[in-house]
Amino acid sequence: MRLRVTVCELNSEPDSLAADWERLAAHVRAEGSDLVLLPEMPFYTWFAWTREVDHRVWQAAVDAHARWLTRLPELGAACVLGSLPVDRDDLRQNEGFVWEAAGGYRAAHTKYYLPDETGYWEASWYGRGDGRFELAQAGPARVGFAICTEIWFLERARAYGRQGAHLIVTPRATEKATVDKWLVAGRAAAIVSGAYSLSSNHVNPPGRNADLGGQGWVVGPDGEVLGLTSRERPFITVDLDLAAAEYAKTTYPRYVLE
Repeated sequence: MRLRVTVCELNSEPDSLAADWERLAAHVRAEGSDLVLLPEMPFYTWFAWTREVDHRVWQAAVDAHARWLTRLPELGAACVLGSLPVDRDDLRQNEGFVWEAAGGYRAAHTKYYLPDETGYWEASWYGRGDGRFELAQAGPARVGFAICTEIWFLERARAYGRQGAHLIVTPRATEKATVDKWLVAGRAAAIVSGAYSLSSNHVNPPGRNADLGGQGWVVGPDGEVLGLTSRERPFITVDLDLAAAEYAKTTYPRYVLE
C-alpha cells in the first residue's frame, strides 16, 4: 500500500508560525498528502531553554496547542502526527498524538527520555512518560513514536520493528549545529527497525535563545535519505510503499535473533 507523507520545519515564533502554517496547509492540499508530521510541541515558542519553570508559560503553551489543534483540518490530510504539552493526572507531560479527520485526537505516546541541559531543560519542565513504547495506528500505517531524544535509544527502534512498524516518527526541537548528527540517528533507527524514519523540526531565526535548526527528513527502511527540508524548501512530500517496510524486516540486520 502506498502512503503519501509530508514532513516540515516550522518557526514557532507567533507571527512566523502563522505564515508558515498557511504555506504548509497550501503545500499539503496541493500534494494530496495522506499523513503530515509536525515538530515537537510546534505551536508555542520553545520554552525549555531556561531551567526555571514558569507555570504561567507552561499554561500558555498548553492553551496555545489546544487552540491550534482545532485548526488541523486546515491541512486537508487524513492523519496529522506530532506532540504537545499536556497535564495528565496533575503531571506535566509531552504527549505524542495521532489526529485523524474521521476520529479526531488520540494520545499515542508520552516522552520518556528527557534531557536536562542548557537550552533543553526538559526534565525540569515536565515528567517522564509511562515508559510504554507501543505502536499506534495512523490510517493504514503502524507507527512508533520516538520523540526527539528518544531516537537515540536504538533498542526502542529495533523493538518497534519487531512489532511491525511501518514508520518511526520523530517530532523534534533540535539546534542548528547538530542537524547532521540527528540525521545519523534517523538513518540508524530506520536500519535497525526496517521502517521508514520521518522527522520534523522547529526552526528559529538566528539570535533566539534556542537556535533551532530545521531539517526534517524522510529516510527509507535501509537508511537511504529520500528527502530533507531546508529554509528554501521547508516542506517535502514523499510517496512511501508500506510493503517495502514489511519486506525489510526479513532482511539483514533485522532478522538476526537477539
